[in-house]
Amino acid sequence: MITLGCSKNLVDSENIITQLQGNDIDAEHEGMLNDANVVVINTCGFIDRAKEESVNTILEYADVKAQGGIEKLYVTGCLSERYKNDLEAEIPEVDAYFGTMELPGLLAKFNADYKHELIGERVITTPMHYAYLKISEGCNRTCSFCAIPLMRGKHISRPIEELVKEATNLAKYGVKELMLIAQELTYYGLDLYKERQLSELLVALAAVDGISWIRLHYAYPSKFPTEVFDTMAATKEVCNYLDIPLQHADNEVLKRMRRQITVEETEALINEAREKVPSIAIRTTMLVGFPGETEAEFENMLEFVKRMRFERLGVFQYSHEEGTIAHDLADDVPEEVKQERASRLMAAQELISLELNEEKIGKEFRVLVDKKEGDYFYARSEFDSPEVDNEVLIDARKHFVRVGDFVKVKVDEATEFDLYGTPI
Repeated sequence: MITLGCSKNLVDSENIITQLQGNDIDAEHEGMLNDANVVVINTCGFIDRAKEESVNTILEYADVKAQGGIEKLYVTGCLSERYKNDLEAEIPEVDAYFGTMELPGLLAKFNADYKHELIGERVITTPMHYAYLKISEGCNRTCSFCAIPLMRGKHISRPIEELVKEATNLAKYGVKELMLIAQELTYYGLDLYKERQLSELLVALAAVDGISWIRLHYAYPSKFPTEVFDTMAATKEVCNYLDIPLQHADNEVLKRMRRQITVEETEALINEAREKVPSIAIRTTMLVGFPGETEAEFENMLEFVKRMRFERLGVFQYSHEEGTIAHDLADDVPEEVKQERASRLMAAQELISLELNEEKIGKEFRVLVDKKEGDYFYARSEFDSPEVDNEVLIDARKHFVRVGDFVKVKVDEATEFDLYGTPI
């Protein structure tokens, strides 16, 4: 099993492996031995760069198959959902293509049955001390630049009882940290319970024995359920961390993006979060080069970022996606301008990140040790998610800590995106 794209895809791959293994099929995730006779590629179709990576990976394994290296090649996931007919015509070497909701069809190729009793059970491919927990599928929003609803469908929440069962099973395997993920986290519960119930879910998950950290990813700012901040402040297991993609900070651009929120409302939401949870770390992403984005509109976003001083920030360049509302607009911001604006935004964030990190020197933090590489152990505080955020480096030549353990660390040095610390 090969996974491309986001953590939501990773969870899908883990569920596929779980079902295969439940049918006594020897399945593994991105194995190092290259001894598999069947390869399944779980693709991403989010933006041009991700689509290109997915196509190149399919072509690579189609070539391996042509040379007799594997017997069967299957493709699933977002790219396959959206461009199945085109892919079948262009890369016929693939034995079958499946969409995002066609797991039973994929299993049938292995003469395997979908085992309902495995719902809530899941093989994890991350380090054993953390796992992603997908709380819903799909999205009801109509952001003009986004193709996710075309690939994932409408929002479907998973019941709290089912999620608690899965979290309990994960904790039995040694998982200490849950990263809650969805296309839109804050919509959770509206379809099932007729009201947003993210806070109720957090309280239920926090009661699971063995779960020490719960982290929130992919929250949508419009109509944000602000009681989540109260729950975060009152519940020690809920990390003081929020990933909330804002995408822009100019009202005209936000209107063209159909984000259903203004800059003023966004700023009020961020201020409320920091008032209720003073130590909260806020991660956001911004999109540069949206159709019609002027230099003045970009400058408004840049000044907003400088004013709000987000703890974490990532930048995407606009990708013109077929089938989206924005595809009817002219993609009129040149690629070099998109790149230049992305660089300016990240340069501003680097300075902010360095200043915020330097404030941590001499302070103590509880960290979770993720791995050892070379001369360092790599750990994270509650303010950081794996792969995308800061790490706390501990010199392995001087100190020993165990991977998967919580330790207390005093910060000695800081760079733009990393801290160096000594275990206490």
